[in-house]
Amino acid sequence: MTGLRSTVRRTRWRIALVTTAVTALLASLGLTFAVSAYAAAGCQVTYSAPNQWPGGFTANVSVTNLGDPINGWRLTWTFPSGQQVTQAWNATVTSSGSTVTATDVGYNAALGTNATVSFGFNGSWSGTNTAPTTFALNGVTCTGNVGGTTPPPTTTPPPTTPPPGDAMATVAAMQPGWNLGNSLDAVGSDETAWGNPRITEALLDNVKAQGFKSIRIPVTWSAHLGGAPSYPIEAAYLNRVKEVVDWALADDFYVMINIHHDSWQWIANMPADRTNVLARYNAIWTQLSSTFRNSSPKLVFESVNEPQFSNSSGDAQNATLLNELNTSFHTIVRQSGGNNATRLLVLPTLHTSSDQARIDELTATFTALDDRNLIATVHYYGYWPFSVNVAGGTRFDATVQKDLTDSFDRVYNAFVARGIPVIIGEYGLLGFDRHTGTIEQGEKLKFFEFLGYYARTKKITTMLWDKGQHFNRTAFTWSDPELFAQITSSWTTRSGTASSDLVFNAKASAITAETLTLNLNGTSFLGVRQGTADLVQGTDYTVSGDQLTFTASALTRLTGNRAHGVNATLHARFSQGVPWRINVITYDRPILSNATGTTSSFAIPTQFRGDQLATMEAKYADGSNAGPHNWTSFKEFDVTFAPNYSTNVITLTSAFFAEVNDGAPVTLTFHFWSGTTVTCRVTKSGSNVTGTAL
Repeated sequence: MTGLRSTVRRTRWRIALVTTAVTALLASLGLTFAVSAYAAAGCQVTYSAPNQWPGGFTANVSVTNLGDPINGWRLTWTFPSGQQVTQAWNATVTSSGSTVTATDVGYNAALGTNATVSFGFNGSWSGTNTAPTTFALNGVTCTGNVGGTTPPPTTTPPPTTPPPGDAMATVAAMQPGWNLGNSLDAVGSDETAWGNPRITEALLDNVKAQGFKSIRIPVTWSAHLGGAPSYPIEAAYLNRVKEVVDWALADDFYVMINIHHDSWQWIANMPADRTNVLARYNAIWTQLSSTFRNSSPKLVFESVNEPQFSNSSGDAQNATLLNELNTSFHTIVRQSGGNNATRLLVLPTLHTSSDQARIDELTATFTALDDRNLIATVHYYGYWPFSVNVAGGTRFDATVQKDLTDSFDRVYNAFVARGIPVIIGEYGLLGFDRHTGTIEQGEKLKFFEFLGYYARTKKITTMLWDKGQHFNRTAFTWSDPELFAQITSSWTTRSGTASSDLVFNAKASAITAETLTLNLNGTSFLGVRQGTADLVQGTDYTVSGDQLTFTASALTRLTGNRAHGVNATLHARFSQGVPWRINVITYDRPILSNATGTTSSFAIPTQFRGDQLATMEAKYADGSNAGPHNWTSFKEFDVTFAPNYSTNVITLTSAFFAEVNDGAPVTLTFHFWSGTTVTCRVTKSGSNVTGTAL
């Protein structure tokens, strides 16, 4: 582990610079001045970059005002190596090229003589990460001395609120985060109950090497608790949890532990059994507080995962019960002393929802607790139809994007804007619980690119949910390197994308030019490459505004003998971020065959002929919707139907037939990504099913 940790270079730069007289010290703020009095100007800046990794770094800046008091500050500097600020805390930071401006955020606007204000940021770099050497406070270069005078402003100092302490900075330093899902949270005898291997030090070392700064370790306690009244935690299990936590801390992770699936197993019974549920919950946190009392402050406690209540009387009771859990948790941890007296504590909304009503409930708890060392948490799995691919939600469109921005805006306005940090404790797509192919590759890439970008703009830390489907826990490789590359890039910058990552040409037709719409996302388009060879603009493709058009001659060359499937892979390149992969595909209209089977085993033989299935509609003869989710004709991918390109079938599941009327023919329309549709009719008779291609 020592070798791995040494790959994260730690440098520290300190600059002490002194100011000379400048009469425009505060004039640059656009304030009105009285000419009858003048203020001496001077400042000193300390800049440090304690953490650096390939492509990114964290920096801390302290500014000491050596002159007369000022109200409202602005610090400017120029990065000598073209670095860019990607996320900041305790200051508003903007950039223009290599020039950076940091301004106060209200509560820290007033700087008395010899007073110091600190802020921090995450940044990106390439080549070298040379520290800036010159800073200016309100237009005056800092040299470490006081000299000259500047007129004081006549404006009234802005109202201030108590500073948020270090919580915002700490949570920013936790970005990005990763979930060790389906291990210690597994419901069963031990951490392997849900199919994952035992956690090893090597696993944590390798997760750290991927660039993650924090790790959430969900823990389910129910199978390891003794009886009332003390509900002792099984010693061996508690020791195992502590062992894994200590490994993570030794790897210099920020670590979060919680009460996880207990939330739906028994905490949900709180409306009917409040006394016993609360006693059991309090007993767990009493024991955890004692066990981890002196652990590193980088260990963070989360009160409960996705809190929920069964058979409650409604929102008001739910809010009261969750407030009681969060408040009791807070009291137990704080009263246990040691590092727990100031340990960062994470409090969720009901269901970890970002709905406004749920946020308002948690805001009331934060106000009542009045503790600077608290973090709010919600989970985000996207707009539900897109997240599971149902109701025609196949694309990352404006509706999907708005769901994300609305959710993040709500938590930003309620918490971050008030100096309360927010962690998205889990994020991903719900379809990934089955497999990552539920959502088309390019559409999911656009989702994760935008999520990472928007979280940065809202100063929200994110933790990727990984139950083992993303990072292999023994081979230490990513199941989808392209997806992880997009996620990694989104931590620090934006990437260009396009309307699709698929260009289709029908084999039965002559090849024609094909156009994609570029989503520049603040980047500049550089060109298109196949392997190491650049395509020729004007000959192979043209660009007009955001329209990228591949010429018929280029597509003819790229498709070769026009075999069904992917004939060529191109990459559109942009000025920053990762390239956008484009598959050039030859296809013909898929062909379905007649089939017979049972409700538990039914598959339609399918010649896909290079095309890819997007979704399926199911309707009765009268036009009404058939199958599950009968409010929509479009069924849920991989829950009701699933293509298998290796065995050339489309399977219909028992879950689909369970909600199909007996003896009523159902017309299935299969929508493919080329735009082609094909249909068949299936009829259930008891447990038997027949299918006829149309």
